[in-house]
Amino acid sequence: MDWNHFLSRQVVDMPKSGIREFFDLVIGSKGIISLGVGEPDFVTPWNVRESAIFSLEKGHTTYTSNYGLESLRRAIAKYVEDFFRVSYDPTCEILPTVGVSQALDLALRCLVNPGDEVLYHEPAYVSYAANVALAYGKATPVETSIDDLFALSPERLEAAITPRTKVLILNFPTNPTGSIAPLETLKKIAEICIRHDIFVLTDEIYSELRYDGVEHTSIAALPGMKERCLLLHGFSKAFAMTGLRLGYACGPRELIEMMVKVHSYTMICPTITSQEAGIEALQHGKQAMEEMRDSYHMRRDYIVQRFNDMGMDCHLPGGAFYTFPSIKRFGLSSKEFAMRLLKEQQVAAVPGTAFGACGEGYLRCCYATGFNLLEQACDKMARFCDSLR
Repeated sequence: MDWNHFLSRQVVDMPKSGIREFFDLVIGSKGIISLGVGEPDFVTPWNVRESAIFSLEKGHTTYTSNYGLESLRRAIAKYVEDFFRVSYDPTCEILPTVGVSQALDLALRCLVNPGDEVLYHEPAYVSYAANVALAYGKATPVETSIDDLFALSPERLEAAITPRTKVLILNFPTNPTGSIAPLETLKKIAEICIRHDIFVLTDEIYSELRYDGVEHTSIAALPGMKERCLLLHGFSKAFAMTGLRLGYACGPRELIEMMVKVHSYTMICPTITSQEAGIEALQHGKQAMEEMRDSYHMRRDYIVQRFNDMGMDCHLPGGAFYTFPSIKRFGLSSKEFAMRLLKEQQVAAVPGTAFGACGEGYLRCCYATGFNLLEQACDKMARFCDSLR
């Protein structure tokens, strides 16, 4: 059989995920400390798990509306208004999805025509460019640098805009760098998007994980942005609910309506079990979320200090649970450094190039792992760095 004849060129030509490709090497290996996969090491809080169990015990195993449970949408509307300071109508401006990933996929399918250009800032989460390609759009990265602490420069953004630019994807706090966008930067980005008539997809999945007493601000809350913004959020990171696969999109009724149309033909709805667990997380999960956040804060301070002490220059990320230390002084590429670190010290970290070409010279290290393992990983990495001097 000639598979070149049958397979979609969009998929064949798409590179594999740099994260998954690297961690295929780790699967099945013993004694490796992983600073790689971006997943909380906490178990989902008991009250949320209990809600899921109770849902099953009550026999709630049916489909829900394509729009999801009304009770969940109302809980989301209240949470978003309280936390993000943006009001959405739960009857037509909120859509629960199977994780933020599905919300992003639905939005791009509904916004992008073949050849439309979508900008995103890089280093970036690996799914952005791939999802744009699957929607037959053109994904164009706008590079960021340590000079701006990996926040998107408004000047670079404006320089990248062309007549084909239709959508901008934002992600603050950012995966893989943990960077945030200062309020003044967000205001300038908003002004640019309004002036050039660009729609914004803002992925704020790490928004609760902000440190140093700094409150999160969504670009959707800025003047003139709610109507040209889709806020993407979910439960995976702040509430440690990755496996329950529940996210949501908040935005203009016209876009949500089109997303529901695609959603109804593909995923139908998130599981009712996850939706009912999500209600419990939103209504009674704040204390557990804050305890997890405070633990990440402590780990962030520890690992950044250790990296700087061993010569891996590392900025202090303002959010999420990632660090992005520089390994440039050691004379190895990101992939070479990561491969040797894995082989010689059994510590797994992701090469910065998995997140774009401008990630060369960096590693992504996730500190959402036990503190004792972080200490061991840092000791091993220090020995490795010493061996390279």
